[in-house]
This record gives sequence, C-alpha cells and structure tokens, in this order.
Amino acid sequence: MEQFLVPQFIEVEPKIIGFITARQFIICLVGAGFLFLAYKLADFSLFILLGIIIVIITFLFAFIPINGRPFHYFLLNLIQTLKKPSLRVWYKEKEKEKELKPKEEKKEIIRAVEPKRQLPPSRLSELSLIVDTGGSYREEK
Repeated sequence: MEQFLVPQFIEVEPKIIGFITARQFIICLVGAGFLFLAYKLADFSLFILLGIIIVIITFLFAFIPINGRPFHYFLLNLIQTLKKPSLRVWYKEKEKEKELKPKEEKKEIIRAVEPKRQLPPSRLSELSLIVDTGGSYREEK
C-alpha cells in the first residue's frame, strides 16, 4: 500500500513582514487610508476622535482572533445568527386565526383508500430470506 504525505498546518497564514500576514497588512493599509481621509476631511479634534475609533476597529479586525478564527468571520456569523434565529416557535393561536379568516373555499377531494393488505408472518420470513441471500434462495412450492 502506498503511503502519502499529508500536509499539516494548512490553516497557518504565511508571514510577509515580521509577524504580520498579508491579510493583516492589507487591513492595516485600509485603516491607514481611513485615517488619512479623516485627517483631510475633519478638523483636529474630530480627527482625534475618529482616529481612535478607526485604530481600534482596524486593530480588532487585523489582530484579534475569536475561537481561532479572524474577527471578520465572527462578525459575519453573528450577523447571520441574528438574521435567522435557530429557535423556531409555532404559535398555535395564530394558525387558528388564519383558519377563521375566510379566503377562498377549497374543494376537498375525498377518495376511498384501500387498507394495505398485511402479509402473513411466514411470507415475510421467506421474503427476508430471499433478500438476505441475494436471490439465491428459492421458495419451495
């Protein structure tokens, strides 16, 4: 039997500058761009306030993992969880209200249903034996 080399640590991102990965470097560049826009568009006191907020958000997205995953995955999962709750509750009263409202009358089709005939136990055992043997067993007549 051939042996294959299985790659390990495939989730480790390669470092490009010191301890910073490519993803972290790009996030820091985007944060610096926002800081530059805040510096050009706002007065100094507003720039300080916006700068603190931008640095905190940039640091959070770039360097803080939650459960071993980057922060933006956590944020996306949080938004998905808030949009679609996992607990579904059936309110029987609302269903009764819907039934009471007259919509359009539905014509009910009533069909006679024949009860399925039950096989005798001996026939069932013969059929199971045929299935178990792959069809090589033939019943005796």
